[in-house]
Amino acid sequence: MPATNGLAKRSEKGLLTPDNCVVALIDHQPQMLFGTSYPDRESIINHTVALAKATRVFDVPVVLTTVETQSFSGNMWPQLRAVFPKQTPIERSSMNAWDDENFVAAIKATGRKKIVLGGLWTETCVALGTIQALHDGYDIYIVEDCCGDVSQLAHDNAMKRVIQAGAKPVTSLSVMLELQRDWAQKDTYNAVMDIVKTHYGAYGIGVEYVYTMVHKAPATVFPEYVIPSPARPR
Repeated sequence: MPATNGLAKRSEKGLLTPDNCVVALIDHQPQMLFGTSYPDRESIINHTVALAKATRVFDVPVVLTTVETQSFSGNMWPQLRAVFPKQTPIERSSMNAWDDENFVAAIKATGRKKIVLGGLWTETCVALGTIQALHDGYDIYIVEDCCGDVSQLAHDNAMKRVIQAGAKPVTSLSVMLELQRDWAQKDTYNAVMDIVKTHYGAYGIGVEYVYTMVHKAPATVFPEYVIPSPARPR
């Protein structure tokens, strides 16, 4: 039976499906990343972009939001803008996105009660909004590898706080696999494997090995690297 987004229907029974959740990405901006020391910043970028791509594959609605772009934090990362080229992030002044009426309205407009959430920093922009959204009856899934904080203590304490409040810790990979659920679902299989090979290290290399050495499939071809032209002198 088709889902509302045209994909094959996934069983729910408490699990995430492409048609029962919304993804919120909060404050993935340069200045917020500069102040992050845990987990490592390269990993946060990689996993956040992987999650973003998965939302496109499974047609999951996404709410993007940024804080004080011009005065402090800078633009949303270009890697994310490339995934959502036509979507403008909701601009805020508040640390807590749930204090921003436009952000809350965008979540409500999706009609979905499960929020898959990642952002910087874990103890403020993630934790504060999570606790209030839980209070308002939402089911929150914190994508921990898409979050980070000024120290491991800050991040770990924030995760303890949101879990005690009722949020569920997940990872970007676990979310994508929960949405895929069945490898027989060919409508999303190739796209999921592309994300795995691009973003998930040893898992992706293992997939490439099986494709080429066991199943004798052609090797994956990534876009050829083109060296940018030198800047013209002024």
